[in-house]
Amino acid sequence: MLNNNNYNNIFQIWMITLTFLVSLIIIIGGLTRLTDSGLSITEWELFKGILPPTNDKIWISYFESYKKIPQYILLNSDMTLDQFKYIFLWEYAHRLLARFIGIFFLIPFIFFVSINLINKKLFIQLILIFILILLQGVVGWFMVKSGLVENTSVSHYRLSIHLFIAFLILSSLVWTLHNVTINQEIKFFQFDLKNVSLKILLFFIFIQIILGALVSGLDAGRVYQSWPMMNGSYFPNDMSSNNFFNLNQPSVVQFFHRNIAYLIFLLSVYSGFVIFKNREVKQYKNFILFSLFILIQIILGISVLVSGSNIYLASMHQISSIFLVIAVLRLYHGSIRY
Repeated sequence: MLNNNNYNNIFQIWMITLTFLVSLIIIIGGLTRLTDSGLSITEWELFKGILPPTNDKIWISYFESYKKIPQYILLNSDMTLDQFKYIFLWEYAHRLLARFIGIFFLIPFIFFVSINLINKKLFIQLILIFILILLQGVVGWFMVKSGLVENTSVSHYRLSIHLFIAFLILSSLVWTLHNVTINQEIKFFQFDLKNVSLKILLFFIFIQIILGALVSGLDAGRVYQSWPMMNGSYFPNDMSSNNFFNLNQPSVVQFFHRNIAYLIFLLSVYSGFVIFKNREVKQYKNFILFSLFILIQIILGISVLVSGSNIYLASMHQISSIFLVIAVLRLYHGSIRY
């Protein structure tokens, strides 16, 4: 995939660092949401907001802008300047890291292109990743705008798109890294029935990520805080045939999030059965690693529910999802490679 193997290690380090940075921004983004900090900066400030506020006058200016939006008027009217600084710095860190990721991608990319290191296929893949990074910035502001006029929080649909694109970027980086490491072009989309259970599993894991964002955006984890039943019933008591697919209703979203998790667990068990039945020895370690993160994710998910959506457990649940996606991509990559 690279035209010059002398730079292979440098390229891999670049990919690994980008993967780490994207993982970090997903974590910070999750904490920004959990601390209700995402609306603290009411302007996009693509260039202006690079430096943090340096004096009281600037702090007060930001605070006065925040006071004009519904979240402050309806929910935080008693907020002090020091309390505002806390939520502001979460959103500031999120935006600053986003800018850094864009720069850290672009400068090495230009260098590698200038020395003719990257072949045509890899060049196209990296361009697509960069487009996703730019799109993520636009979607991020599109999301913030949804909470500035009529709502006290951002649109849960836009939040889910924002998180989904972040995981697309992460997955693209991980897949590219695996290909470069073995110096082989393995296509992600394999339209055949080979290892079909893994493909279905991967699909539902990404669906679950979208549902997880919907749960977060609606604070759906704060309803029906019991497991395995939802207050003594399999179905939530406010769910009916008329609103079965109403993704604006927290109980419905939580119901689907729970049940997709059960489906993912069953698909994981079946995929493992197939791997060990067919004696795919080279896949054993990959599957065991993936299974470990599935179990961690399930335990954390249940813990978040019964703890009343404890912020630390909720953050760990999202962090675990990053490792889970990386592990299932490794497993899927191996299923095509071996």
